[in-house]
Amino acid sequence: MLLLTLAQCKKEKVEMQTERIISDKNSNKAMALPGAGGGVLMQAFYWDVPAGGTWYNTVSSKIAAWNSAGISAIWLPPPSKAMNGGSSMGYDPFDYFDLGQYNQMGSIETRFGSNTELSSLITNAHNNNIQVYADIVLNHNSGGAGEANPRTGGTTYTKFNGLSGKFPRTYDDFHPSSTHANDEGSFGGFPDLCHHQANVSQWLWVRTDAYSKYLKNTMKFDGWRFDFVKGFGPWVVKDFTNSIGGFAVGENWDADVNVVKGWVDGTGRVSSAFDFPCYYKMDDAFDNNNLNKLNDDMLWKRDAAKAVTFVTNHDTDIIWDKMLAYAYILTHEGYPTIFYRDYEEWLDKAKLNNLIWIHKTLAVGTTTNLYTDTDEYIAKRNGTPGLIVYLNDSDFWQEKWVTANWANAQIKDYTGGSTWMPTTAADSRVLIKAPPHSYTVWSKVGY
Repeated sequence: MLLLTLAQCKKEKVEMQTERIISDKNSNKAMALPGAGGGVLMQAFYWDVPAGGTWYNTVSSKIAAWNSAGISAIWLPPPSKAMNGGSSMGYDPFDYFDLGQYNQMGSIETRFGSNTELSSLITNAHNNNIQVYADIVLNHNSGGAGEANPRTGGTTYTKFNGLSGKFPRTYDDFHPSSTHANDEGSFGGFPDLCHHQANVSQWLWVRTDAYSKYLKNTMKFDGWRFDFVKGFGPWVVKDFTNSIGGFAVGENWDADVNVVKGWVDGTGRVSSAFDFPCYYKMDDAFDNNNLNKLNDDMLWKRDAAKAVTFVTNHDTDIIWDKMLAYAYILTHEGYPTIFYRDYEEWLDKAKLNNLIWIHKTLAVGTTTNLYTDTDEYIAKRNGTPGLIVYLNDSDFWQEKWVTANWANAQIKDYTGGSTWMPTTAADSRVLIKAPPHSYTVWSKVGY
């Protein structure tokens, strides 16, 4: 049976997972996440970035500006040589140890550039106090040679002997293997790695020259984004991360907060997870004109320290009112992510930079909801200095009396959307305002 192309698989992945959701309705450099409110992650690619080996250099050219804006980490696409060589987005890995230095699969460089260019980018990021996370694809492989497979009774494309000379694989390294027939899931007909097999775990994270250690110790990556974690047990991410340290986040694509939180706990809480429950609730709120949905359950409300929030990514982009969504994630708890194309191409960069500054400077402490209806949402952060965010999805200016964190203090809107500069009362009550289809963020004057 012919394998699906990776593009078809990614498309089907999005469609299947979206359909299901709708129906179900330690680091190389000790760089702390900067700012009072924590770090901000940049997804430094999108699906089908320009081919030709220039992407690492493109990203490197942005690093100084991103540092000035307050970006504390970048997430890069899968670095290993894949089945489709220089045209692949990297999600069909062939030789894990070829990061653009071996002439195989039709190219020396990956789609994004050479090993040398990747190393230069990471060095540049570190020199600008920005961490670098690698996308890790551990579920499946592609591009192997055909071999007779006694476990299936036919031919499988499971013989891998890359020019790096590392991590050779045969049929028994994939499902069905000599240890068990299958794991939690497979993807798109690609050969499905069996992590219980010693050869697999040894080369991926156990050996002193394992893939994890190559990325950390040689290439100097600081963390890991694990692709399609529904395809294997959370113990894999736990063992991989424990072997080398660093920040970890998993793509557990599910709108059910119990599923996502359960996966985080299953990793022994060594890994964070993307807050898909928050993503889908924001879509319900901002695109369906019902901000009451923002009061529903999300990962950041269950486990803020392990929630990576986002507005869009390379796989899915369904929220239309993105600036309200960014205003939400950059003023609330969790580790917010900015999408490359939103920042560099599609949205107002000055407004995003303002929200990044607000996140780093003002967004501190636990969150208290102050008011919600269909068109309005107001919440405050209870730390120092703290803030009040006012989201207004109506067609008119709105205003509300709320209880702030500050008594007898002059406050202002740090977005510049309102020129109103009230003084809070002795009991901390104050009137705040927000323009139509926009937001304001209030805190004490002086920051």
